[in-house]
Amino acid sequence: MIAAVSALGMTATLGGCGSSGDSENVTLRLVAADYGDSDANSSQKYWDSLVKEYEAAHPGVKVEVSVYSWTDVDREVKDMVAAGNAPDMAQIGAYADYAAQGELYTADELLSIPVQANFALQLTDAGEQERAQYGLPFASSTRLLFYNKTLFAQSGLTPPKTWDQLASDAEVLKAAGVTFPYALPLGPEEAQAETFQWMLSAGGGYTDNVGTYSIDSEENVKAFTWLKDELVGKGLTGPTDPAKLNRADAFAAFTRGEVGMLSGHPTLMKMAAAGGVDFGMVPMPGADGLSKSTLGVADWMMAFKQNGHAEQVGDFLDFVYSDKNVLDFSREYDLLPVTTSASEAMAADSEDQDLAPFLDELATAELYPVGKTSWAGVSADIKTQIGKAVEESGSPAAVLGSLQAEADAADNAA
Repeated sequence: MIAAVSALGMTATLGGCGSSGDSENVTLRLVAADYGDSDANSSQKYWDSLVKEYEAAHPGVKVEVSVYSWTDVDREVKDMVAAGNAPDMAQIGAYADYAAQGELYTADELLSIPVQANFALQLTDAGEQERAQYGLPFASSTRLLFYNKTLFAQSGLTPPKTWDQLASDAEVLKAAGVTFPYALPLGPEEAQAETFQWMLSAGGGYTDNVGTYSIDSEENVKAFTWLKDELVGKGLTGPTDPAKLNRADAFAAFTRGEVGMLSGHPTLMKMAAAGGVDFGMVPMPGADGLSKSTLGVADWMMAFKQNGHAEQVGDFLDFVYSDKNVLDFSREYDLLPVTTSASEAMAADSEDQDLAPFLDELATAELYPVGKTSWAGVSADIKTQIGKAVEESGSPAAVLGSLQAEADAADNAA
């Protein structure tokens, strides 16, 4: 049904958007991030194939796609917008600043109603500012606790369901000589993810129910006090200071069989299998039972108003979000579909069962507060400071309190 919408021309002009000109001879520019790890699976190949199919059915429309690494893509788009040369579309990590500046179309100015309604609800909510959706979710993932089955079997362990069980398992793994009983990457690469996961497992999070920053909440302080006292303080997180351990290094250590447990996303499955590691995956433990929610991450598609090609952009994006294209992309890069129908198709396909546990977690996943224009700066502060909370001389309450003050100031300024 979704794939047919584009052919029927049912873009959401009912919402008030207008075409910026004839539908003939239009060139759309898309800047996208590269999810591949080599030339063989570069995202450029995905987009080239998709665009070729689209252009064959729409001879008056050309789509030019430029793919950049994640290191460069956000900066490239920022520079284009600053120079007054915004692309028609950008598929990058954040949309909030552009939405706040009035530079983006809303979803209902672009997409057909069936496509817009097909996004997973929590992803739609995360793409909104003041109840208008500007960020279109493009890719998502969740987190699970990965554990080394071989190390667990050798020590007679079962996967933990609570913090205390995790610490007990880690004690046994340490006694057996495992280098990283639990790998705790609070280094600057992606500390905001590990931090969020532990906050959620305590019943906390970055914001409260009304969207106000709550970094120094009682639940969050409880989580980091426990980490400091029961894991880091007892030498259960390995020889590397958590404040200096990056996610990539923790993942690499897991693929070498040096890690007993860590929080991981779907990409780690392929890495671990390639390293010959026999691994299992379970929901993250919580303070008193399995965590009620897990970390969810989404990347975003957005459309800039500058060139005015709302009708053509909307028609192209309807095609992008067809089940076939969403599933092709998700399967290529071990990511989760962002639409309900594609998620249902993946769940029903026996060939996708390796992603099923992550898909199950998506319904209760919590995303970063990406709708806040202050989040980018707050996230950067967390990356550089949160590791201090678990240092021997550190104070979780003081570190989280400092981050709270900085977040409040940033939010008020925004």
